[in-house]
Amino acid sequence: MSQTATPGAGGQAVLREAEHHFDYTGRKLGMWLFLFTELLLFGGLFIAYAIYRHVNFADFHVAAKDLDLVLGTINTVILLTSSLTMALSITAMQKGNRKLAVWLVVLTVLCGLAFLFIKYFEWTAKISHGIYPASPELMKLPPGEVRFFGLYYAMTGLHGLHVLIGMILLIVMAVVIARKPSRVHSFRPDDADETMAGARPAIVDGDGKPLWKGGIIDENVEQVSVVVRLKPGPHTIQPSDYVSLENAGLYWHLVDIIWIFLFPLFYLIT
Repeated sequence: MSQTATPGAGGQAVLREAEHHFDYTGRKLGMWLFLFTELLLFGGLFIAYAIYRHVNFADFHVAAKDLDLVLGTINTVILLTSSLTMALSITAMQKGNRKLAVWLVVLTVLCGLAFLFIKYFEWTAKISHGIYPASPELMKLPPGEVRFFGLYYAMTGLHGLHVLIGMILLIVMAVVIARKPSRVHSFRPDDADETMAGARPAIVDGDGKPLWKGGIIDENVEQVSVVVRLKPGPHTIQPSDYVSLENAGLYWHLVDIIWIFLFPLFYLIT
């Protein structure tokens, strides 16, 4: 990204930064391709579930009665709420409300944390009763129930891992959004520091390269505006470029959609 100094209106010298071009379509397409591979992963597990349930229909119904429907319902409401807050954060970013966008992303992360917290208690309750993969108590049950709980731990565990990854991704998004993309410092030769008036300006970019390679600020210039770019990462999330936040939102919505399928398959089949 290049910088150029150009004279402005009213004898004002302004540092202008070249327009940043980005491939919006390519970045979105790359995310959709990644989500497709995730669907293939869970799709294989859903097919395995369908086959085992068809073979062990009665045992699956009996085993499902041991799951806590109330906790499963609460987790469903939590994830649906998190999808809403995630969508609202993108809308807030589009409207330039950076502070609201950050708080909505943080609220989404807290929803994910609440989901994992409830899932932790649900798992520990089952484990305390000896119901976990390859446990002696589980192996005493009919083969169909053993397969049910095997799929339950595998599919909900993999989903929980995706929730954790999504939370980490959203925390990164919140940090990047919170760091403003730019700030403007204004200097006037008549009241600025001695290094600015009638002297060589010590103004450099993020890599330490001088923006003005010599020369003296013209005495007729009334004001010099220097745009200092912060460097939060490869690029900055802002109202004109929020595709990274959108992609993070797509990932989080995928996590929610997968749970929408898992909830009835394991909790509502009775």
